Amino acid sequence: MALWLDEREKYLLELIRLEGRGDYASRETCQGHSECTSEPAYRCRDCFGTELYCQACIINRHRENPLHKIEFWNGCFFEDTTLKCLGLRIQLGHPIGERCFNHSRAYDDDFVILDTNGIHELALDFCSCESALSHVKQLLRARWYPATSADPKSAATFRLLEHFHMLTFESKASAFEYWQTLARLTDNTGIKPCKDRYDSLLRMIKQWRNLKLLKRFGRGHDPSGIDATKQGSCAVVCPACPHPGKNLPEDWKAALPDKRWLYAQFLAIDANFRLARKNVSSDRIDPGLSRGWAYFVEETGFKEFLTDAGTVAQEKSKCASHRLAATGAGTVDCSRHNFKRPSGVGDLQRGEKYINMDYLFFSTAQHSEDIVVLNISYDIACQWSKNLWGRMSRYPSRMHFARDGKVMTFLVPKFHLPAHITACQITFSHNFIKGMGRTDGEAPERGWANINPVATSTREMGPGARRDTLDDHFGDFNWKKVTNFGVSLLSKMKTAIPERDRHQQDFDDFHLTIIGERPGEVTQWNEAIEKWEANTSNKNPFETTTITLTQAAVRLRLSQKEAEDLERGFNNSLHTEISPSVLVSSGIELEEQQFRLQQDYNALSGHPTDLQLTKLQERSNALLRKIEQWCKVQLLYMPAVGRLRALADAQSTREEKAYDVKLWLPSKLKEAAEMSCDEQLCAFEWELRCAQAHEALDDVRRQLRLRAHLYKFKDAYIRGQRANTRASAVLGKVEQTIRTAAARYRRAWAAVKTLSGVLDKPNWEVELPELLAADVRGMSEGDIGQSEGNRTLSWIWKARGVAAMGEDGEAVLSEALRIEWCKSRARANRWAEEVELLQEEMRRVASFLSWHAGWWEEQANRRTVLPAPEQEGIQGYAKRQAALRRAMRDRFEKMWSVVPALLQPMLPAISLPVS
Repeated sequence: MALWLDEREKYLLELIRLEGRGDYASRETCQGHSECTSEPAYRCRDCFGTELYCQACIINRHRENPLHKIEFWNGCFFEDTTLKCLGLRIQLGHPIGERCFNHSRAYDDDFVILDTNGIHELALDFCSCESALSHVKQLLRARWYPATSADPKSAATFRLLEHFHMLTFESKASAFEYWQTLARLTDNTGIKPCKDRYDSLLRMIKQWRNLKLLKRFGRGHDPSGIDATKQGSCAVVCPACPHPGKNLPEDWKAALPDKRWLYAQFLAIDANFRLARKNVSSDRIDPGLSRGWAYFVEETGFKEFLTDAGTVAQEKSKCASHRLAATGAGTVDCSRHNFKRPSGVGDLQRGEKYINMDYLFFSTAQHSEDIVVLNISYDIACQWSKNLWGRMSRYPSRMHFARDGKVMTFLVPKFHLPAHITACQITFSHNFIKGMGRTDGEAPERGWANINPVATSTREMGPGARRDTLDDHFGDFNWKKVTNFGVSLLSKMKTAIPERDRHQQDFDDFHLTIIGERPGEVTQWNEAIEKWEANTSNKNPFETTTITLTQAAVRLRLSQKEAEDLERGFNNSLHTEISPSVLVSSGIELEEQQFRLQQDYNALSGHPTDLQLTKLQERSNALLRKIEQWCKVQLLYMPAVGRLRALADAQSTREEKAYDVKLWLPSKLKEAAEMSCDEQLCAFEWELRCAQAHEALDDVRRQLRLRAHLYKFKDAYIRGQRANTRASAVLGKVEQTIRTAAARYRRAWAAVKTLSGVLDKPNWEVELPELLAADVRGMSEGDIGQSEGNRTLSWIWKARGVAAMGEDGEAVLSEALRIEWCKSRARANRWAEEVELLQEEMRRVASFLSWHAGWWEEQANRRTVLPAPEQEGIQGYAKRQAALRRAMRDRFEKMWSVVPALLQPMLPAISLPVS
């Protein structure tokens, strides 16, 4: 760039020089041919070079390029003119340069052509000889696409339609934006506005898309014609997925049970609420040209199904973490390779209802009816799968899916899983279930990033135009995936092999350490996880079987104890509504509210708004009122506190903030003043503080897991400043939540430490160690300075977090080690499966391309009663497609030839099974 800056003025002068005649200013005669003596005054802006010609020569030179733009030197500057104004007439139906003796002019002698360089008005003659073709065919054979089928007055070049088609795939530009571009290329001043052909352009684009779809899927080669096109037959299918008879071994059904997962079909279901459509037009006015032939299901049958089966009740979800939203589109994808599935897309009328998603699932499942193993991922699979077959039984028979003899596994995508309850996280995880490899189930989410920019224009379309447009984009997205398989599968393999080796080594090291200390337990763990992998209805080895201690559980137990005391005639309450345990528990809650309020005050910027200050002041006032009421009751149970408060009021010279008010709970009373306090109150606080510590520790662990997941997702998928800023904000909130939970644990720990002396509770630190900053780290994170080979597990992952266990917490430690051992084993197995799956997928892609090449060869000779030119075109296109598939196969296989060398096994530490 620095070099260009030095030359910038020269560049500018050269651009300005082109506004004049340049080297041709002194030329007096045209050089169009040897006998021409006319004055040169015209030049073409689209031809190579800047030579000037006379009017006759410029016309002769452009009989083969009638859509070039011409400039005329008027003596002072170049002004725009057209070939039509200069006298060029274009004859269709005859060779170039030959005139028809019985020609007929286009309507009003003003034919409009849209080309990539602008909008042109032409003097066009059609052939009207006795053997003349229709006007439409004459235009098509000139590679001009007519705007109408009857007496066309405008057309678009094939070049323009191809250009828009590719441009809209890559940039998501709308037809209106493209029309505006053409209009401005024609006249960017508004002095000579061009004729409006926007509606014609829309119509031609819609028809062009449909014709290209039919052409690419061999519908012109079928003797039965277009009407014989089957549902979903014009979809670009995933060549890496299993297709019986196309890319699977002949004996694939006879595979051993422990290898059947290699031939599984992975499906992912999701909804996109950005793909909404405004209530414009209707199916009657805009029915669409593709009647369920590609990705969208056939609309008439879909709506009939919704009407007939719409009375089937949808059960209420019990997974409280998931919410449904607004109208959009639902899809079923190949979750391994991110392909939209044939007959797997449909509109959502009122949110993500089961009935819509059921229809899409059963529709696309018909295209995989021979597959034995199906892995289905859905962000609400935990609920959706419960009564799926019961709902199917109430649907029409055409929607029934033969599931006898099939192995179906339901999963939740990895990024969505942390939002679910714990039971879902261990039951529907891709990480734990055998045969999943490193599939994450998030394929639809990545696909939405490609299609969402189109939503701006499709939401304004009619129903048919929207379906056709989205079908077109889905097809292009799938095709790009096909052409990139050579790179993508090799890249995944290069990542998977070292990860497989590393995780196998990690598991071997962990296994050797544990088996030396607990050989009997490890044997039991291995048996349990193998049973669960064989049949997931068996006990889940990843499940935590111990009961977590919570403040709510302790409060319930204390309330029940007080109720028992009342039944026996013992009443320790000094207040009609607030018992001693309620006093202490509500005091701890007030302490928590004080901490949160102080946090929010500290988080204020240097220049807070009046609204922010108002909200905080209102919260502060409400908290002060609660504390005042609580303090009045506290005096009944802890009268010594009155003297401390009176002394503090006498010494205070400023108004006390709500979060600064000392509550003087029993632990603080003992710590600060060494005053006497009812031992029962101390015992109540002890139990509640222990529960608070365990609860806080659970929060710390949960947020650390979430943080690790978010960091991995950010590194893998987040790109760009805006997305990274949002991700950093989310991570910042998680970090703050971790700090808050850690601070809550430390407050509880300090109270327990004080009360342990009063109540004579030895060895309590075995259960609740002090939480240092270095202890707050993830399960896979070592302390500062520790490497992978010598890292230690933070005590927070081994701590006793349950009730009714021995003082040494041995049962809890055993369970934590069991779950970590199972997870370490699962990680090693999933990476090993991923390597096997990638090898199988490479083989399947090559086999599918070979099969597809053979299929195109067969299409070449299916239609035999056509005229010779059409027959030659059909054979030429089919053979070209076959050659392209073989060339793609050969290129992929050459790229993958390095895989055997990459697969050279590393020396294992020990010999352990990974499947």
